[in-house]
Amino acid sequence: MYRKLVASATILGVLLVLIVGLDCPTAGSAGKSPARYSAQPAPERYSLDSSQSKFIAHAYAGGLFWFKGHDHYVAAREFGGEAEITPDSITPASLHLVVKSGSLVETGSVFTEQQKQIINKELREIVLQPDQYPEIIFQSTNVRGKSLGSGRYDLRISGNLTLHGVTRPIEIPAQVTLTGNDMRAVGEFSIDRGDYKVKATSAFHGLVRVRGKLKFNFDIVGHRR
Repeated sequence: MYRKLVASATILGVLLVLIVGLDCPTAGSAGKSPARYSAQPAPERYSLDSSQSKFIAHAYAGGLFWFKGHDHYVAAREFGGEAEITPDSITPASLHLVVKSGSLVETGSVFTEQQKQIINKELREIVLQPDQYPEIIFQSTNVRGKSLGSGRYDLRISGNLTLHGVTRPIEIPAQVTLTGNDMRAVGEFSIDRGDYKVKATSAFHGLVRVRGKLKFNFDIVGHRR
């Protein structure tokens, strides 16, 4: 009986030493705070500002005799959205862009004002059909790239582009600069209009006669929220 009590007391003593030892600082750790996990940096969010930005579709002329083969430069007047990026580490990062399709207008300097009116009418009624497809939307699914230092980043933004009721994956290369409370993204990307069922007009004037490839140039400014 005595031996059993001694054995039980010994076991309890060992457990007590282990428990107390876990909570007590060692000689080398006296005065130090417990180790903490560093929190992941939060992304910075920016609202896109169309008044300080440019988003232009460059449509290459479809033939030498369609108004002397002039290319079209169609600019979006109304668009918005949000971008986010985490300084230094880049991710988490995302881009959501919404363009009002009815706001796209011809800006090419080679066309007269009367010709631009005809082109814009054809853009609305035949090409973009904003009554049926009011928005052009890009939503990112992945952002990768590298920091160039001094708030500059070389990014590849993958995501889904919805145009004329069709959604397809694309990748957008962009040079992004963060300065104070502002973000600026510059770049270009191309699509095949046939992939999105976008027509070249067959109207009498035929001003929007373009090749299959459309190139988009952008210089977008955002302000931190």
